[in-house]
Amino acid sequence: MGRKKGVAEFEESPPDDFDPSNPYKDPVAMLEMREHIVREKWIAIEKAKILRERLRWCYRVEGVNHHQKCRHLVEQYLESTRGIGWGKDHRPHSFHGVPRWKPWNPRSKRVACSQDEPHCWEINAGH
Repeated sequence: MGRKKGVAEFEESPPDDFDPSNPYKDPVAMLEMREHIVREKWIAIEKAKILRERLRWCYRVEGVNHHQKCRHLVEQYLESTRGIGWGKDHRPHSFHGVPRWKPWNPRSKRVACSQDEPHCWEINAGH
């Protein structure tokens, strides 16, 4: 007997009995919810990898015209990478992939960056 060809069957929806306000009330539902979240993250990561491979192929095929011809793939790839990965769940989407603070420098004072100013640190004149 061999493996069955086809699609693997698993529960695609989150558990019905999971309570987000009290996640430890039902430990089985909590673990099922965690598995669901991890599975969805892996699916999103793999979709981004597929788009990245399509983008590489488009760059190779189009050559110098890749800016115009592959723009839609770039936008799809960048949108697919927002919010996926581990540890980025609670950060706003505008922060993903963009350093919001400049590296530490003893002579500089850190200032919050805005969307308009990519280079936004102040140098203390006294040092």
